[in-house]
Amino acid sequence: MPDNDRATLDLAARTKPRGFTAIGVFLFFGAIMASLAATTLLWRGTQLDRVWVLNPTAYAKLASFGRTIGLLFLLLGTVLLAAGIGWFRRRLWGWKLAVVIIAAQVLGDAVNCIRGDLVRGGTGVIIAGALMLFLLQHKIKAAFG
Repeated sequence: MPDNDRATLDLAARTKPRGFTAIGVFLFFGAIMASLAATTLLWRGTQLDRVWVLNPTAYAKLASFGRTIGLLFLLLGTVLLAAGIGWFRRRLWGWKLAVVIIAAQVLGDAVNCIRGDLVRGGTGVIIAGALMLFLLQHKIKAAFG
């Protein structure tokens, strides 16, 4: 590798690219939201159930799956937390995990489009696709060594 390329990679590893912190915060926010959903689905009848006033249809659909869906949300929250930690510690596995998470989101939104929910699915594909393009930039990956 030429010296100029090494210097560029070294600089990228030392500095935070623009948007770096926002992605990490996004991962932690997702972990909190997934954990909140898990808590309300696993332990029903608490004061936290009030958050479902924002989306009662989703609660009705999710609650029908029983405790299993709550455990899956708990797993999702754990994965997002791990990704956030790996992201801020600049571990390559943290970057890879973030890419997998966003890729799954793009795929899920594309499935929603195919199933006929064009507005939500299409919006999701655009947003998650933009995040994926951001994550796949050379300067972002280079920040992880």
